[in-house]
Amino acid sequence: MFWKSVVFKLWSTIILLVAFVLLILTVLLLEFFENFYVEDAEMNLLNQAESVYSLVESHEEDEISIETVNQLIAPSTRATIFFDEHQYWQNDVYEDYLEIDPSWFITHTDISRVLTHDEEIKEISSVPISNEDLIIVGIPTHDGSGAIYVYQSLNVVEETTEQTTNIILVAATIAIVLTTIFAFFLSTRITAPLIKMRKAASELARGEFHTKVPVLTYDEIGELANSFNLMRRQLNYHITALNQEKSQLSSILKSMADGVITVNKKLEVLIINPPAEQFLERLLYENNLQDEPLPEELKVYFNQVLENEEEHSTEIVVQGRSYVIVMTPLYDDSVVVGVVAIIRDMSDERQLDKLRKDFLANVSHELRTPISMMQGYSEAIVDDVAETKEDKQELAQIIYDESLRMGRLVNELLDLARMEAGHIQLNLEEVNIEDFISKITRKFSTVAHDQNILFETDVNLGLNNMNVDPDRIEQVLTNLIDNAFRHTGEGGIVQVNVADESDDIIIEIIDNGSGISKDDLPFIFERFYKSDKARTRNQSKKGTGLGLSIAKHIVEAHGGNIYAKSKYNEGTSFTFTIPK
Repeated sequence: MFWKSVVFKLWSTIILLVAFVLLILTVLLLEFFENFYVEDAEMNLLNQAESVYSLVESHEEDEISIETVNQLIAPSTRATIFFDEHQYWQNDVYEDYLEIDPSWFITHTDISRVLTHDEEIKEISSVPISNEDLIIVGIPTHDGSGAIYVYQSLNVVEETTEQTTNIILVAATIAIVLTTIFAFFLSTRITAPLIKMRKAASELARGEFHTKVPVLTYDEIGELANSFNLMRRQLNYHITALNQEKSQLSSILKSMADGVITVNKKLEVLIINPPAEQFLERLLYENNLQDEPLPEELKVYFNQVLENEEEHSTEIVVQGRSYVIVMTPLYDDSVVVGVVAIIRDMSDERQLDKLRKDFLANVSHELRTPISMMQGYSEAIVDDVAETKEDKQELAQIIYDESLRMGRLVNELLDLARMEAGHIQLNLEEVNIEDFISKITRKFSTVAHDQNILFETDVNLGLNNMNVDPDRIEQVLTNLIDNAFRHTGEGGIVQVNVADESDDIIIEIIDNGSGISKDDLPFIFERFYKSDKARTRNQSKKGTGLGLSIAKHIVEAHGGNIYAKSKYNEGTSFTFTIPK
C-alpha cells in the first residue's frame, strides 16, 4: 500500500519537518510583527504628541494651534491637551470609541502620572465604556502643569497585524504546497531506482538473473545500482556454476554402475542414484517395509560408521543377488556430518568366479572319464584279459569312441575359446532356405522313427534365400534338434518352424519333452552348464555342456539373437533370429 511505501514515508517526513519549521517561524514572525507594529504605533503617537506640543508652544493663539493640530492629527488618532488639571482641549474624531471623558485621564492612576509626576508614558489600556483597547502616549508640558495625550485604537495595529498574518499564512500555505510537490518529486526520484531494485530483487528471488537495474545517477543510489548489478552478475555466475556442478554430479551419479547413497546424521537420504534406488526397492520389498525410507539393517550399519567414524564394509544377499556395501564417514572440515555408501552388485563377479571354478571341474571331469576308460580298456588288452578277437575288437572300439569323444570336447573348447575371443570367421553364402532346412531335418528322420517321435517341419517364408554361413547355422540347428530329441520321450513331438518377420528370419525348435526348470533356464547358454548337477544322466543323453554356448556365439556372430522358453515336464522352445 502507498502509506507503507518508502515514497510516502519520505514525503511525509519532509512535509512534517517543513510544516513544523514553518509553524515555529510563523509564530515567531507573528509575535515579532505584533510587537513591531505596537512599538511603531507608539513611536508614531509619540512623534505626533511632540509635534502637538511644539505647535502649542509656538503659537500663542489657541485657535490657530487647535486648527493646526486638527490638520496634523490623523483621522484615526485623537489628541487631548491638558493645559492644567481643569482646562483641556480635544480634537474632533469620527469614531465613537475615541469619545473619552477627560476626567478618565486624571483618575486613571497609570495615565495620570504625566500630570502628577511629569513622566512620559506609553500604555495600552481599555476604554471604560466600550472596552476597546487603546494605545496611549502622554508627555508633560514644559512648565509641568499640563500634558498632551495622543491615542488611537489598537484595532488599527491589529488590522495591520492581521494583514501581515494573512500574508504569512498564504506564504506558508504556498510553501507547504511547493514543499509537497518538491518532496513528492524528490522522494519519487530517490525511490524510483529503489523500486526498480526491489522488483529486480524479487525477480532474483524467483531465479531470474537477467534483469538489469538502470544507472540513472552517479550518486550513492547510482553506486548502489552498480553494486546490485555486480551482485546479480556474480550470483548468476555462481548459481550457473553450481547448477552445472550439480548437473554434472547428477549425470555422474546416474551413469555410475554402482549405487551411491548419502545420508546425514539423522539418517535422512540426501543423495541417491538409480542403482541405489533399485537396491533399496529390492531390500525393502524383501523385508516387507514398503513405507520406510531406509531398512533397519542399513540404519544399523550407518549408525556404526557414525559412532566409530571409520570405514565399514559388508556383503548382503538380496533376492538372490550379492551386494557389497562400502560405507565411509562424510566430513565437513573435521566433523562427521553423514555417511556415504557405495553399493556394488557383485552377482556377476561371483557367478564368473563360480563358472571359472566349475569350468576347471567340468573339463577335468569330462576328460577324466574317457581317459579312465581308455586306460582301463587298454590295460585289459595289454594284460590279455580279452582272450578272443571279438573281445579285443570290442575293447578297441570303446577306446576309439572315447578318443573321438575327447577330440570333440577339445575341438569344441577350442572353437568356443576362439568365438569368445572374437576370432570367429564366417564364410557367408546365399543358400536356399527350404533346401537347407530339409537337408538338416532328413538327418533326424531315422532317429525320429526309432524313438517313435513325431517330427514336423513348417517353412513359411516370403523369400527363398538367405545369406549365412551354412556350416555354422547347420551346427546350431543340429545341436538344437539333437537336444530336442534327446530330451523328448517316446510318443513326443518335435517341430521346426521357419518364418520371416520384419527384418529377421525366425527359426524355432519346439518339443514337448522334459523341459528345463526355472532355476536352470537363465544359465543354459553358459559353458558346461548342465541341469543334471550329479551328472548321472543316461549316457545316450549325455553331452559336453558346450553346444548351447557355441550356438549362442554363432547366432550372435550373424547379428541375430537366441533365447529359450520352457516349462518343466511340459516342453521347451528354442528360438533364434537371423537378419535378412
